[in-house]
Amino acid sequence: MARPHHRKKHKTHLKQFRQSHFSVLSDTKAKTKAVSLFTLAGGITGLAIGYFASGGVLFWVVVGLLIGGAIGYLLGNRIENENKNA
Repeated sequence: MARPHHRKKHKTHLKQFRQSHFSVLSDTKAKTKAVSLFTLAGGITGLAIGYFASGGVLFWVVVGLLIGGAIGYLLGNRIENENKNA
């Protein structure tokens, strides 16, 4: 029967790897969340502006959605890059 006291060093090695691995993943997730949030908010804002400005013409609503999403994406990337450098 295996005895667990023989693998103590192995478990501490795994804990060190997991901590370093999670810190890398948390940075990536934070960036993805911020960019996604700004893209979504920009898209919804652009959609609303396009709808109210054009009186509901589908072409301009879609154009507003795309432009708002692009501006939100660029803004989210800029904010993430400033936070990364700081």
